[in-house]
Amino acid sequence: MTTPAIPEGVKRCGSRQFLLWLGVAALVVLWGVYAMYRIWFYGLNQTNMNNAYGFALWIWADLAVIALGGGAFFSGFLAYIIGLKNVKNIINFAVILGVVCYTSALLILGLDVGQPLRGWFIFWHANVHSMLTEVAFCLSVYLGVLIIEFIPVLLENPKIQKVRFFHHLSHNMHEIMAVFAATGVFLSFFHQGSLGGVPGVLYGRPFAFREGLFVWPWTFFLFTWSAAAVGPLFTASMCRLTEAITRKKLVKDDVYHLLAKISGWMLLTYIIAKSIDTIYWATVTAPSMGFALMDFYSNNPLYNIWILVAEIAVCGFLPALILITRKGRENKKLLFGAAILAIIGLLINRWVMVLQVMAAPLMPFQEEWFMYSPAWTEVATSILPIAYGIILISLAYRYLPLFPQEKELNPGN
Repeated sequence: MTTPAIPEGVKRCGSRQFLLWLGVAALVVLWGVYAMYRIWFYGLNQTNMNNAYGFALWIWADLAVIALGGGAFFSGFLAYIIGLKNVKNIINFAVILGVVCYTSALLILGLDVGQPLRGWFIFWHANVHSMLTEVAFCLSVYLGVLIIEFIPVLLENPKIQKVRFFHHLSHNMHEIMAVFAATGVFLSFFHQGSLGGVPGVLYGRPFAFREGLFVWPWTFFLFTWSAAAVGPLFTASMCRLTEAITRKKLVKDDVYHLLAKISGWMLLTYIIAKSIDTIYWATVTAPSMGFALMDFYSNNPLYNIWILVAEIAVCGFLPALILITRKGRENKKLLFGAAILAIIGLLINRWVMVLQVMAAPLMPFQEEWFMYSPAWTEVATSILPIAYGIILISLAYRYLPLFPQEKELNPGN
């Protein structure tokens, strides 16, 4: 049985070491698959969802991977629409991360539906008044766009390139990739935004409810903005992690610096807008509904006021100010430290907009906050995308020319 060829001019680890690496990740995947089986076979009673928490832990994971997958659409926008040549040195890796994130997102949605065999109802019996319908449509179509963007990368495997048809197909697809990048940007804008719009229109949940522009609450735009700002930082961080694991230089520093500069300014403008939104909500929107700011925060660490401080100050303004300065970007520790803080801030934002919304007591007779601890099945299925991503990225790195600069930066391998 023949195996796919390793790209010419680079070295990879031995097969035994590679299989051992994949085996560890595969065990985690199997654990997650077993949890999926129990949920699909026995039902959603295998989770700790209840009347207060209609969302499981995996919904937070779903929103998180979709936001982090924003690096794919925004990197494609920078590379193919704006024409930043440096970004093309990392665009293949960004597409792989996008495929991992969006396939994981649809898998999680299949779990949340509870009856995945009826998933087609979303499309055939579409609720045209629901933002989630638009999310389902755009997610599905954008995953198709990502797969199309991934095909020419896949066709660049040395053995596949020997087939003349695939060689020409790969070249021609690269020529028209700007069309798919533009389509991806359009689709991503709306599904990222609608994911934020869902909590923003919850009149019965004043913690999430926001004023808006026409039919869109402010959260619609903030979700898209934050994904575009932090997504490229996630791509850069995962690339740096790959460099650390493989002990190779995969992209030049100017690629990191460019992404960091763009994301830094995007993050700064986003966090200013987020701060204005929070102040308006705390001083106008919430009081108009009979609530004070501290009514939405408890002494519990999961829902403490310090979470707001962490999201806006520590994981918002601090990394943004580091990334917009040249000295901050040129210091690797500061650059990737700021990137990690920004990613954490994004995860906190999605956390509070999913779980804290459900936890805050709303009725006068409710004194205690609703507490929630995920079942092991929720933990397993939320970790599954990480292990699955490790496997897909490892296979892609081993057999596909993901990084055009790798041979130049590692002449001795």
